[in-house]
Amino acid sequence: MTPSLGAALDQIDWSRPWLAPLREHGEVLVQGVRERGLVEALNRDARTGSVALAAGRLQFVAQSALPAGEAYEAFIARTARVPTRDNVHDFFNGLVWLQHPAIKRRLNELQAGQIRLGAIEGRRGAVRDTLTLFDENAALWQAPAVLVEALRQRDWHTLFTTQRAAWADATLTLFGHALIEKLTRPRKPITAHVWVLPLDADHSQGANLGADAQALLLDALTPERLAMRQHLALPVLGVPGWWQANEQPDFYNDAAVFRPA
Repeated sequence: MTPSLGAALDQIDWSRPWLAPLREHGEVLVQGVRERGLVEALNRDARTGSVALAAGRLQFVAQSALPAGEAYEAFIARTARVPTRDNVHDFFNGLVWLQHPAIKRRLNELQAGQIRLGAIEGRRGAVRDTLTLFDENAALWQAPAVLVEALRQRDWHTLFTTQRAAWADATLTLFGHALIEKLTRPRKPITAHVWVLPLDADHSQGANLGADAQALLLDALTPERLAMRQHLALPVLGVPGWWQANEQPDFYNDAAVFRPA
């Protein structure tokens, strides 16, 4: 483990509310990184699970294993190996692979398909852009309809003030590893790209989405749906209970963050 990774891991405050679903797994992984290094810690964790891709069981390898000129996602699809740098960004990428393997596998399959298509058509395309955005910055949200509609309309007063109590029936699960990394140093403007999932009986399971919700998400992750860019922008430190400053109503008057429709 490099000194820079050690310093970054020291800065993670696992008591933050948004890290609660990842905390138990994450703290164990941090200890493994300290003892064995990032790649081996991830691989030991992966071996105890059942994470498999079409090319075989998931493995993590050093970034140097990625051949020059081969796309990162294409390499993963071809080899079932994830190139990993010794930094906190890839720490969280590995943690999300272990926490949400079915979703990460689906994203990788779609990326690899789009890469093949791009090689024929000579362009990257909107679907790949949306896939990358999802992988890096998505949050998965199960919430009452009144909250979902308020976010669609950017009606921040309804979303966070008049319907504040409705958040008790909502679950926001961070997925994007870049988003999680940014929140190790919380700042008011940090914004997630939210994907809305149905509110059902299993929504309280946190990071481990219920089987029904996950199945619906996997079905929705298609090139056609991704091209429509259905995500919603949510400044995550506005979530009730996530940041003490948002207990003051004027917190939401900052139009640079909570932008009007």
